[in-house]
Amino acid sequence: MKLICVKDAAEMSAYAAKQIGDAVRRNPKLVLGLATGGTPKETYRLLVEEYNKKAISFRNVRTVNLDEYVGLSSADPNSYRMYMKQNLFDKIDISFDNCHLPDGIASSPSDACVRYDRMINELNGIDLQLLGIGRNGHIGFNEPGTPFDAGTHLVKLSESTRKANARYFHSEEEVPKQAITMGIGTILKSRAILLIVSGSSKADAMGRLLSLNGPDPAFPASALLMHPDVTVIADREALSKSKIKAGATE
Repeated sequence: MKLICVKDAAEMSAYAAKQIGDAVRRNPKLVLGLATGGTPKETYRLLVEEYNKKAISFRNVRTVNLDEYVGLSSADPNSYRMYMKQNLFDKIDISFDNCHLPDGIASSPSDACVRYDRMINELNGIDLQLLGIGRNGHIGFNEPGTPFDAGTHLVKLSESTRKANARYFHSEEEVPKQAITMGIGTILKSRAILLIVSGSSKADAMGRLLSLNGPDPAFPASALLMHPDVTVIADREALSKSKIKAGATE
């Protein structure tokens, strides 16, 4: 695991956008795994800026998102497909046919999970997966206790995760109680992983991640310790409770 220490969220976003942009320029047919939430928004804005400068094209890029709420259609303003359209897809030259998210309104969520993993396999896997980390260590919507070999699956969201996401809804009661998420096993098959972390609210999670000597199912993000190519970009606030290991760069 390579740790990049940055000053603040702006520097984290710029570094992440450069990493993703360089990967797309090296491989115009990149299979790019994407995340949602507050942390990657500025990274996406910077990628749009690069596109507007004609410094990058997403015409042949294929994307796969980590998760989607169960019960929200793609037109729902709180769906992750709508988030991706508003923050990235509608602002670049990507084909919507190449933009993949789990089907949150499938009549059979279990079948939708199987189809999603099959689709990823048909794309020959994910080249670069962007991740954030939850306060309880979740990655995607993989809550503590999720098996590290899990494929895409239906998950009941923890109360802490629903509370954290309530800021995007009118009330906590509106936050869906279930989601379809890419499993930890699917995430770990990615050829490279980019974890971005910002803010004091993530300091405990980062402190725990960087203190572990090995994976612990009670802390899902620790599965990343098993992967050969993980880059973590974290700002000073997120690292405020961490003992920085030798080899970290700033």
